[in-house]
Amino acid sequence: MSSKNLDLDASSGPLFKKIVIFSLPLIAMNILQLLFNAADMIAVGQFAGKESLAAVGATGALINLITNVFMGLSVGTVVIVAQYYGAGKITDLSDSVHTSMAVSIISGLIVMIVGLVFCRPLLTLMGTPEDILDLSVLYMKIYFLGSPAMMIYNFGAAILRAVGDSRRPMYYLVVSGVLNVILNLFFIVVLHMSVDGVAWATIISQYLSMVLVMICLMRSNIIGIRYFPRQTRIDGRKLKEIVRIGLPAGLQGLLFSISNVLIQSAINSFGSVLVAANSAAGNVEGIVATPMNAYYNAAITFTGQNMGAKKYDRIDKIAKICTVLIFATWILLSGTTLLFGKPLIGVYTSDPEVIELGMVRMKVLMAVYFTCGVMNVFPGLTRGMGYSMLPMICTLVGACLLRIVWLKTVFIWYPTVFMLFACYPVTWTLAGLGQVGIFFYARHRIRKNAAQTVDSDTPALCSR
Repeated sequence: MSSKNLDLDASSGPLFKKIVIFSLPLIAMNILQLLFNAADMIAVGQFAGKESLAAVGATGALINLITNVFMGLSVGTVVIVAQYYGAGKITDLSDSVHTSMAVSIISGLIVMIVGLVFCRPLLTLMGTPEDILDLSVLYMKIYFLGSPAMMIYNFGAAILRAVGDSRRPMYYLVVSGVLNVILNLFFIVVLHMSVDGVAWATIISQYLSMVLVMICLMRSNIIGIRYFPRQTRIDGRKLKEIVRIGLPAGLQGLLFSISNVLIQSAINSFGSVLVAANSAAGNVEGIVATPMNAYYNAAITFTGQNMGAKKYDRIDKIAKICTVLIFATWILLSGTTLLFGKPLIGVYTSDPEVIELGMVRMKVLMAVYFTCGVMNVFPGLTRGMGYSMLPMICTLVGACLLRIVWLKTVFIWYPTVFMLFACYPVTWTLAGLGQVGIFFYARHRIRKNAAQTVDSDTPALCSR
């Protein structure tokens, strides 16, 4: 299929239909990613035991902690590529693409080195149970060998999303994900490997997705985003723009990860059974989380392109559509996951204690999951307008610091599993309200600046 049929102009035409068309492949891609991750968890949970399941689950928060700052830079790529694409500035667009790819390569190498060196001391600091510590370290050391591929794929996919192409990243994920599942079964069932088999399957599939997205960019027919490896270099001005938007987004992800690491440490204190339950329930909840992530990416791309085209009135419509989609998704999917929660968690493990504890988490979080959607999606609108620092500050205060306060006060006073998980909806609600307020502030500033520009460009009328 030609790339001309896959890019999407977000600055013209009906918004609702285009946002849905753009979001559906992202939702499908995220669900597929969830299913492929689930294949990892199911394979170790069913064939290697609950200790291996817990070992893989215990690494998630720490992996995100190490990778999120650099992954956030890909948000800067989406915003500036979308804005230059919307404005039709081809030279700036090409420079942004090649700078982004250079950043992705450097970021991948840094993440790999940091992960390999610090995984054991950080897991120990988190209080990872002794019966799963060595398995968790083994998994992470192999996993981080795939960091360069993961970074290059995510930056490449960000470039495609910025010009409205959300389908091809999904196609590549399908191919690599199927390979991941096949390798999982081969390494664990046939070769009788444990978490190491899951890790090797993951990184092999990551390198395949990297190759596919690189080939796509190198053969692209969209003017400005075609990637020429020999032109890979860092343009100082474009790097500054990427960092201005992406670094606060990355720091926001880092702050979230720090708070999640603290929560994971508290979960670890209950033992490996709760660690396994939290991991399994978290994967099931991804059914609801993945559409929210798709709306976040749609918000960035559509807002960015309309900012580049100077069609500021359409941003309000984008915000309204995203809000409707958040609530519709919450009502439909949260109810479904709660109704079928036990059999869904049962796919990962047959241990009844793990299933019951997993349901505790799901009941607490699903009841108000729309607040998580608001908290995640509205920063996409704000960043698409070029404001990235304010969403980060809101996350720092409204979510991360409050979670730490919760763990040091309420959880200490009432050290129960329910009170531990309750910190999520409380912080989602407060941070979500803050993100909505920041969106309205950014929108007001954009309109005010646009009005001043029009006034300064209007010649004064001669008096009679």
